Amino acid sequence: MFFKAFGGAIAAALLAAAALADTPVLRASVLKFGTVNWELDTIKHHGFDTAHGFDLQVQGVAGGSAAKVAFQGGEADVIVSDWLWVARQRAAGKDYVFIPYSKAVGGVMVPQDSPAQSLADLAGSKIGIAGGPLDKSWLILQAYAAQAQGADLEAQTEQVFAAPPLIFKSALSGEVDAVINFWHFLAKMEASGMRKLVDVADAATALGLDPNTPLLGYVVKGEMLRDNPNLVNGLAAASRDAKDLLAADDTEWDRLRDRMNAKTDAQFDALKAGFRAGIPDAGPVDEDAAARMLALMVELGGEDLVGDARELPAGTFLHSGS
Repeated sequence: MFFKAFGGAIAAALLAAAALADTPVLRASVLKFGTVNWELDTIKHHGFDTAHGFDLQVQGVAGGSAAKVAFQGGEADVIVSDWLWVARQRAAGKDYVFIPYSKAVGGVMVPQDSPAQSLADLAGSKIGIAGGPLDKSWLILQAYAAQAQGADLEAQTEQVFAAPPLIFKSALSGEVDAVINFWHFLAKMEASGMRKLVDVADAATALGLDPNTPLLGYVVKGEMLRDNPNLVNGLAAASRDAKDLLAADDTEWDRLRDRMNAKTDAQFDALKAGFRAGIPDAGPVDEDAAARMLALMVELGGEDLVGDARELPAGTFLHSGS
């Protein structure tokens, strides 16, 4: 009986190993400390990848440019970027496809005791901006300030461009009067006592854009979608499974806390709330709304931002089951 049971266990293990060997690997290249790691960790921990027929392998990189180099060079199968970059690449002839990940955007933060009550009040101030002059949030806020308050933010303020962590530190140390940063840094600033002056989502709405349009997402190559649609749709399904869990289960966040770099309970709660607020609706992206955003980016950033893209290229967004 023992040998029969032992032999059965070996056979089962061999079958499991064979099944794993046949499971396609999906290599994701993402920022080592990016918030997407919370979702990817959830996918791996709960086996949402294998449940949807693939083995997710995460490669951490130091910056977005390194991820794009790995992706374009065939060293990675999926990265995280914004769909405006995907549209630019498609307009240049590269067949990339976007799978929505997050609609979370940043905003403008000022010290609690700042006299500023509107963007126009920032005239003469020093603003720290994560990224460069073509940062999407910065462009949207400039357009909003001009439309709503007749203010020229670029001309009337001094801009300091730097990486998000440096902008975060500059804000807390008082080296700048206001900051524009990614949502998770803003959540930490708010938890540390700073206040939000303007939310980019509110500015976008005032400009006629839809704040529910997801800006960030997973990017895959169209070749993979054509050759292995189950793999690409499996990634989308695993992502949704992880989002549903993170949206509803507080204990899952307790498990992730060590990865979140939250120094206080207030920061932890703010990061959790911010991630949940950024979860996009299930279903297809509203392409008309995306086209309006692209048109505004063409107007504000021109060729330097969107390249040859003048209208939304067909096939930019993944359609479920495609």
